[in-house]
Amino acid sequence: MTDELDIAVTATPEAREIEAIGAGLAAYNDADVGPAGRQALAVLVHDAAGALVAGISGYTAWGWLYVQWLWIAEGQRGQGLAGRMLAAAEAEARARGCHGAYIDTFNPVALRAYQRAGYAPFGELAEFPKGRVRTFLQKRL
Repeated sequence: MTDELDIAVTATPEAREIEAIGAGLAAYNDADVGPAGRQALAVLVHDAAGALVAGISGYTAWGWLYVQWLWIAEGQRGQGLAGRMLAAAEAEARARGCHGAYIDTFNPVALRAYQRAGYAPFGELAEFPKGRVRTFLQKRL
């Protein structure tokens, strides 16, 4: 049976193919462990002129907050904004019934900020990217 399959690698998959992969995995996981209840979560920080100067993009699923992206404009860094944004995201995650949060970084400055916010490392990937260590952190909410 597997002799009849065509395995293709591409950098330009069609949107419907990516959707089919996601839907297939979601259906499998729903049957295996129950629905994820995935819901987007963003924290947005604007300056007095209304310009976006910092933000978090992530989601909650299966009782966890995942912080996928945390960005702060250069002029706003070093003022504790990361911790304040994380606290806001965590408060919303708690309101959604989450019991934990996780994040990853390969930036040593961000790593220290996350640890100050109460996140503890649970895993690492060396040389990801080359010359750095990608650290995975978690926090109980």
